[in-house]
Amino acid sequence: MLYRAIIAWPELGSLQGMSHSRSTRWWSMRKQYPRSIAVTSLFHRLNLSSRPSFDFQSAFRLVNPPATSWNIGDGLPKERTEWKENVVSSQRKSWDLIKPENMRDSYRLLTSAIVPRPIALVSTISQDGQPNLAPFSYFSMVSHNPPMVSLSFSLSTRRPKDTRNNILATKEFTVSIISEAFAEAANSTSVESPADTDEWIISGLTKEKSTSVRPPFVQESAVGMECELYSFQDICTRGSEEPTTTVVLGLIKHVHVSESVLDEDGMTVDPAKLRAIARLGGVTYARVLEGFDLPRMSWKAIRDQYPQLPRNGRL
Repeated sequence: MLYRAIIAWPELGSLQGMSHSRSTRWWSMRKQYPRSIAVTSLFHRLNLSSRPSFDFQSAFRLVNPPATSWNIGDGLPKERTEWKENVVSSQRKSWDLIKPENMRDSYRLLTSAIVPRPIALVSTISQDGQPNLAPFSYFSMVSHNPPMVSLSFSLSTRRPKDTRNNILATKEFTVSIISEAFAEAANSTSVESPADTDEWIISGLTKEKSTSVRPPFVQESAVGMECELYSFQDICTRGSEEPTTTVVLGLIKHVHVSESVLDEDGMTVDPAKLRAIARLGGVTYARVLEGFDLPRMSWKAIRDQYPQLPRNGRL
């Protein structure tokens, strides 16, 4: 599906709007500003008049695929000359991410290249009963049989990950899907607050009682998943025994979906109704506005043509 960017914070000091194509300027200037700024202060310092208002009337629609006349073996369509000139024919810059000196570039590079990423709004409760709510874009579906999701946590000696610690200690959590309607509220839960802070209060979001786990899910979310810890893996960088990342696999025990976002079949979530947001690079998010269908090819239909297809590449 095609995603379009909706939020790209400007450079705070200059009051100049920042287009998505220039959002890398945020990275070069972000060290000049605090890691977090009060919401009211942030919006007062943005030149919001330089960009259009959020269009709530824009609706998801299905369009034709980019190249309806494409056939097997065609590769890049001939009419995509601009892509060929600007991308295929351009020089490539490479990073050796195994080298320690290049590791500092990996976050900025990978989070802007591996896009769009779904976002999990994760609810946990600590062993002593402290609730926690936080968003994570290192999140994905792992399988449907068994139904399973993954979460990944970057570890820091400066600040422990409350969500990670709670999941490992209690072995349960919930995931709520973030929609456009409460994007700002969900984002507010990413604040770096003391461990005894309740992000539910900061966000103003509402707790919905779960069926089989202690942590609630978000009432404002159209999709809530109750999960139990299936397994976890601490990951270390090469040559080190100190973990830098923890990957968690969660078994989905129950899913709660608002009937208003279901398709006519009652089993499929309609993207036009869910209006989920996704994460891009930096502090940019995206919305789903267009999609196109590409049915999977049948090998039986193309196997006789396969031997005659050209072999491309210069290996």
